[in-house]
Amino acid sequence: MQLLARYMIVLGAAAALAFGQSKTPTAAESLAQTFDYINQKVLVMSQDFPESKYDYRLKPEMRSFREVIVHIASGIAYAAKAGRGENVQWDELAAKDYATKADCVALMQKWIAEANTALKQNPGGLHGSLEPFLSVLQHSSEHYGLLVGYYRANGLVPPASRPKK
Repeated sequence: MQLLARYMIVLGAAAALAFGQSKTPTAAESLAQTFDYINQKVLVMSQDFPESKYDYRLKPEMRSFREVIVHIASGIAYAAKAGRGENVQWDELAAKDYATKADCVALMQKWIAEANTALKQNPGGLHGSLEPFLSVLQHSSEHYGLLVGYYRANGLVPPASRPKK
């Protein structure tokens, strides 16, 4: 136990030194980095998951992999529009309009780019609020975890869990 406590102290001191030497990111910068990080992970999954399994459902009453990707993109689209100052409601994109893997990948790429642009144009959030981005970050993160389940149920290893080359 004492060894663990010593290890934690050394780790904490090293982290403090490392952080002390670099500029601390603002809350908006941290949010932008984390927002893009999770959305890029979902994008990689949308590109990686086999097209033949895009309509796979964990249970019959659940969304298919494809429908989850479109649902995540719906949230990102909401953040992009709200971040630009549009008066928006959550508009669920129709999964039937994105029938192929290529359609879903293009959809994710489009809305990630638009949301990231909105964050760059208003780094402190429109009217000083980062709320739409915080909510969508949480939403994307929750569904990222769900997508991991789709991988595992199909005997696949999610991209982030694969050994690094």
